[in-house]
Amino acid sequence: MLTGFGRHRDKVSTIAAISVAPVRRRVGLYWRTDPAHSIDAAAVVAFLGGLLRHLRGRVIVVWDGGSNHKGPLIRAFLSRYPRLHQGRLPAYAPDLNPVEFIWGHLKHGLMANFVPTDVHDLDRVINGHLERLGGQPAMIRSQSRGSKLPLLGKNLAT
Repeated sequence: MLTGFGRHRDKVSTIAAISVAPVRRRVGLYWRTDPAHSIDAAAVVAFLGGLLRHLRGRVIVVWDGGSNHKGPLIRAFLSRYPRLHQGRLPAYAPDLNPVEFIWGHLKHGLMANFVPTDVHDLDRVINGHLERLGGQPAMIRSQSRGSKLPLLGKNLAT
């Protein structure tokens, strides 16, 4: 995040997913950033639509109970795509979400001492780091092993 004057704060909103292929156990990282808007339900629907274009077969999305993950827009989208299934994480359980470990690595590791010139510089650097990380399946596995989510933890550990 980038702090501005007074109480205004510029930020880059992000959404991401880690995919695990069921047979080959290949992992992938998918993300979207937005330096101008928060990730709302419409942005989640657009992100999921992109995921469905890249991933074949059944897709299971496991997410928290955030307001942008529910509501009429999300329900309508889920009903249009029967191969997309959802699971919910318990409230206040970031330790179960493997993507949280990616964010931690990005924020507290790769970008720990980075000072952007503006929000667009921040967005460019975030996307660059995620692009490089997306090309390193071993790093995605490593970061995701911290998750206490049994299904993903076991799949990613092998």
